[in-house]
Amino acid sequence: MSSRSLRALRAALVIGVIAAIAGAASPAGQAGHISYSSLNKIQKRLISGSLAMSMVGAPTTAAAQSSQSAECGNDESSGEEPDEAPSCPPDGYSPTPGPAGGTTGGENYSPSGNNGCAERRGNNVKVNQECLTISDPDLQGRGQAQNEESIAADPNDPQHVVASQNDYRRGDGNCEAAYSLDGGGQWNDSTVPTSFTRGFGKPREYWQAGGDTSVGWDTRGNAYISCQLFNRGGGTSPNSDFSSGFVVMRSTQNNGASWNFPGRYTRVFFDPSGTGGVLEDKQLMAIDDNPSSPFRDRIYITWTEFGSDGTAYIYETHSDDYGEHFSAPVVVSGNNPVLCDQTYGLPTPNGNCNENQDSDPFVGPDGNLYVAFNNYNTAVAGDENKNRVLLAKSTDGGNTFSAPVLVSDYYDLPNCDTYQGAGADPFRACVPEKGASQVSVFRATNYPSGAVNPKNPDQVVVTFGSYINQHSNESNGCVPAGFAGDGINIYTGVKTPGACNNDIVLSVSNDGGATFSGGSTNVRDETTVNQDPGQATTDQWWEWAAFTKDGNLAVDYYDRQYGSDETTGASDFTLSGSKDLVKFGSKRVTTSSMPPPTQFGGPHGGQFYGDYIWLDTAGNDALPIWSDTRDPDLFLCPGTGTPGNPPGLCTATENTGVMANDENTYMARMGVPTK
Repeated sequence: MSSRSLRALRAALVIGVIAAIAGAASPAGQAGHISYSSLNKIQKRLISGSLAMSMVGAPTTAAAQSSQSAECGNDESSGEEPDEAPSCPPDGYSPTPGPAGGTTGGENYSPSGNNGCAERRGNNVKVNQECLTISDPDLQGRGQAQNEESIAADPNDPQHVVASQNDYRRGDGNCEAAYSLDGGGQWNDSTVPTSFTRGFGKPREYWQAGGDTSVGWDTRGNAYISCQLFNRGGGTSPNSDFSSGFVVMRSTQNNGASWNFPGRYTRVFFDPSGTGGVLEDKQLMAIDDNPSSPFRDRIYITWTEFGSDGTAYIYETHSDDYGEHFSAPVVVSGNNPVLCDQTYGLPTPNGNCNENQDSDPFVGPDGNLYVAFNNYNTAVAGDENKNRVLLAKSTDGGNTFSAPVLVSDYYDLPNCDTYQGAGADPFRACVPEKGASQVSVFRATNYPSGAVNPKNPDQVVVTFGSYINQHSNESNGCVPAGFAGDGINIYTGVKTPGACNNDIVLSVSNDGGATFSGGSTNVRDETTVNQDPGQATTDQWWEWAAFTKDGNLAVDYYDRQYGSDETTGASDFTLSGSKDLVKFGSKRVTTSSMPPPTQFGGPHGGQFYGDYIWLDTAGNDALPIWSDTRDPDLFLCPGTGTPGNPPGLCTATENTGVMANDENTYMARMGVPTK
């Protein structure tokens, strides 16, 4: 298939869907039922992890769930998302010795005093305080993983910090939170009440799962959390309900310790009989916490709506009453026929930019709202496989938006199965390590993160990942090579040391988002945030950006420049910073390397590590937050828990040779390194 045809396939997200409606109204019509296995290959690539997990996969029998020889993980033949398919169980188990001949699971399992299972590795602090759940081997991750973190400090008191994450401790994905009253040194769990919201036609709508969280504060000392809620439909349980929606909840004057109930809808689709479907995806929240702004305390939510006509527009809604009610949705992605020059023959009811994803809303000190997002309407030919980051601006509080402008071209991460082996993670991109190892198979994509300088409201920055960059291009053997059969990018040089490697790129506007440096500069020549010598030949991915109160830019990200990370598939976390947006200093955040994730395991390793990380600043300190795999996963030892054999705890080794590990949320508080 030609690359042009593959590009068309990538954007042809034609699914039987109805648009969800704002508030609690009923949908106007019905559409064909959606299951994960019914999506085409590119649809499986583009939707976010949380949304994919809400969709119905091919049913799995109890026998298949327990059989170690059954197909497992995200597999093309089973058509399932890792969250619903059985995990590939470990190969071997080892007892965990403890005092007096007993067993212990370490600080992540055995509580210490009244502090639950708190942990600290130097300045790396575990945020989620629960103790590890012992899950069956074919359900690794489903009872204990944490990923897709968000963090925010109170602008009135930087010692007050809230965090959130996708959290599986109750036996499925959910939105959970934590709060700290000492700037992140100690944390307490905070339960987000998501079990039910107000229904349509019935008093209540009960929810099975949730995810895609983000948190923030207003200027009055209230914290907020945004959460996607969904039901899985009849393919995974007897319950046919396939409803889904977004909600916002407020922590009123108690610093994130509790949340109002029930959550307030920002977008919802009720489908109790499971006869229809909707694809509303990847909602993120921004709050105007500027006391002098004309839109002070306004709460913004943006998301992607995958339409039944094959389009994928970005929308925005907002609240002026502290999250009690939200406005009718407004199209953000809009129209720019010069930039969006390939519409694939699909309808353009809201403009030529009809294929988008990964929106990030952020607010300037003057109250202007910016939304950066990935766009897939770039016409390409031959082996070219670039996309674009675009940005739209609102000067009236989210009521209208400018036409999108070009932030930069970028190149997404490579096809996983092509470089990590058949079945590694079908329909997904990932971050392959170099050499013969093939254990880094978790799904990953590049996305934008933006911020505005508090000292200069005209200075707008957007960071994003790109596989082609100043350190990784044709000059050192990394060459775009079109698309794999599933429509995901491929390159020459992916597994070659010193050739391809993902960078975090910076594009800057000094005219309030009207133009960007990346709009007129080849991405091969743009400034990168990762400027350490060791980062020139190693991968960096999943970043977030924020300014300090003094106007220094901070950016955090996963990083493989340390030790043997680049060849083993391990990773670390780094914070970079700059005073002038040209020269960047950096500091290692993690105190030791993190092994490749193993939860939600497929035949080659863990397939789901979340889709993003976060960063906030508190005064001039940075608060990086990430998903961490340094804690071992634990299992019931084989042969124990039987008559005459008391239950015992075991660690385990995967078929890749990696010790099974747990995904936990960690953060640090640190100064921003600059040059």
